[in-house]
Amino acid sequence: MLVNGKWTEDWQPVQAKDEKGGFVRQISSFRNWVTPDGNAGPTGESGFAAEAGRYHLYVAYICPWASRTLIGRKLKGLEEVISVSIVEPALTKQGWRFGDYPGATVDEVNGATFMHEIYTKADPDFTGRATVPVLWDKKRATIVNNESSDILRMLNSGFGDLACGEIDLYPAPRRSDIDTFNERIYPSLNNGVYRTGFATTQIAYEEAFAEVFACLDWIEPQLEGRNFLFADHPTEADIRLFVTLVRFDVAYHGLFKCNLRRLSDYANLKAFCRRMLDWPGIAETVNFDHIKRGYYSIESLNPTRIVPAGPALAEIF
Repeated sequence: MLVNGKWTEDWQPVQAKDEKGGFVRQISSFRNWVTPDGNAGPTGESGFAAEAGRYHLYVAYICPWASRTLIGRKLKGLEEVISVSIVEPALTKQGWRFGDYPGATVDEVNGATFMHEIYTKADPDFTGRATVPVLWDKKRATIVNNESSDILRMLNSGFGDLACGEIDLYPAPRRSDIDTFNERIYPSLNNGVYRTGFATTQIAYEEAFAEVFACLDWIEPQLEGRNFLFADHPTEADIRLFVTLVRFDVAYHGLFKCNLRRLSDYANLKAFCRRMLDWPGIAETVNFDHIKRGYYSIESLNPTRIVPAGPALAEIF
């Protein structure tokens, strides 16, 4: 936790609690947008024009929010336009760390050891948690945005002709449907698994638990006879759904006590995940070793830090 730019306490998973002991997620702090012409986006200020090689993405393979942006970068063909750094999977006392764990990287842009150094480089007086993903502007040496939903949307449309136009992650005719779906699954499923796992009272746990499985039960029949939710290719709604589902059996079912059913007990949701993994580029964004080592490094949930041997990705999907 940073307070006025100084690291003040060890990393803890529970950021804040409501009156029932429920998990409350920190609000993202940086909300500028990359746009094709550099004009201001829906929030923030102008001056962040789309340019190849100017922007850098900081992510963690274990984090579903960060994985949204990795998938967006792949599907929009922006790998050569936006560089990337990947933190190590295990959470340290100072949060996310760069290093040489297999699949992770060092920070070649800013030379940071910990993710919180990126935040204080952008704002020397920053107070809050150093989360991922982060979209960094090399030219202005600052954070553009640290809200995954914003970053995913700007990857789709903010980079103009630099991006691949074959897939539209937010097609105009289905935007209302996508927005409605996103609004439904965020509190009950995407964040619902965290509200379940990090609840500090029985009532908060049971309420979140019920919402998780009510949401899964609601989505399951919608995928009957359909490859994807709103198009013949993945949209941002599919991405938002997938990043939670792919982690469900390996992390949320056991460690987060979301154990009424497994994801693999839902035939349509399981088949949907298989189709997502088969879509070119998406499987490259899923690292089960990082996912398991990351979640099971959370001492408050797993004091021994023993990482389960299974299951493997192929055993679930």
